[in-house]
Amino acid sequence: MPTNSVDSGARVGDWVETLGVHGHAPRKGQIVELLGQEGHEHYRVRWDEQHESIVYPADGVIITPGPGRRSGRAGQRRRD
Repeated sequence: MPTNSVDSGARVGDWVETLGVHGHAPRKGQIVELLGQEGHEHYRVRWDEQHESIVYPADGVIITPGPGRRSGRAGQRRRD
């Protein structure tokens, strides 16, 4: 079941879905990099249409665990 990204502990490989607003369709993409510091995370996401952008946790942002998700964040690239 999807969880709100604010308390999700999202990881690289997880899926992000943003709800559509003001006539725009919902978007789905995959987290390719975790950014920020613990408690202030944000994500670099590669969207279905193949471009990338930065996403901050907010209402209307849903995180779904990716397949084969590892526990912890060891080995994942992170920038501050």
